[in-house]
Amino acid sequence: QVQLVESGGGSVQAGGSLSLSCAPSGSILSIKTMGWYRQAPGKQRGVVATITTDGDTNYDDSVRGRFTISRDNRKYTMYLQMNSLKPEDTAVYYCSAITYGMRTYWGQGTQVTVSS
Repeated sequence: QVQLVESGGGSVQAGGSLSLSCAPSGSILSIKTMGWYRQAPGKQRGVVATITTDGDTNYDDSVRGRFTISRDNRKYTMYLQMNSLKPEDTAVYYCSAITYGMRTYWGQGTQVTVSS
């Protein structure tokens, strides 16, 4: 079992920055990939960025160049630095962890609101 606790988020004006963090606990050595997903009202949850234990990263085209995902391999904490935020970035952001056994775990979600 893996538990994920998110922190950060909040409200900011367009062009501003916010950061999110996700601290895993439990069977953290079983985690292969971690990522951030987001879900806006009336829309499906979609990937924002992912990072593997090897440090390989992937970004959705909508955030590439503005968001940076990183991971502290000593603490296993994952971060998402969000710069140049746009109103369309407004959503609930979820931390996820996929284990080597292909099981997916989710955090509770944190709200990010960007006003124009």
